[in-house]
Amino acid sequence: MADDTKPLLIKRYASRRLYNTETSDYVTLEDIASFIRAGREVQIVDLKSGDDLTRAYLLQIIAEHEAKGDAVLPIGVLTDLVRSYTGATQSVVPDFLAASFEMLRSGQSKMMENMAAMNPMAQMPGFKAMQDGQAAFLKAMSGGVSGGGSAPEPEDLAPSEPSADASKEELDAIRKQLADMQAMLAKMNK
Repeated sequence: MADDTKPLLIKRYASRRLYNTETSDYVTLEDIASFIRAGREVQIVDLKSGDDLTRAYLLQIIAEHEAKGDAVLPIGVLTDLVRSYTGATQSVVPDFLAASFEMLRSGQSKMMENMAAMNPMAQMPGFKAMQDGQAAFLKAMSGGVSGGGSAPEPEDLAPSEPSADASKEELDAIRKQLADMQAMLAKMNK
């Protein structure tokens, strides 16, 4: 079983093929991007020299996604990054970017916590499943940047079977509450 706390070691052979040392098979850049989106740290090393190639491959993954039209980085940010390599600010930029992404991850998790704590709808039936779905959506939209949480299991999202004691009126009341909650969320998202 893989140890998710250690970086996944990928070895690059002379033929430039990438080898996953945990699963003993070859991987592509897209596979590596998937590992990272799933929250896994990776380390890519040259088999012969032992050089760490991680940074170069991560930049290549970003460049390929940007080239495909999956533009995440605005032109201004890319321009500023290029400028940062030419001046004295070079030493400040990496720390600034790291702190910015950490604030983004922290802010996303705090936002989800605050939504649960301050939301009176949290007491409604089915709210937990809906909240888990929103968390999974936010994680998917951020590309795994958030670094925490996981997508709900499909059985968590499926409505549970009513107990034998549940009356038709109770079920109708729950359905109405759910419809009201969905309408309220639709208005909030506009």
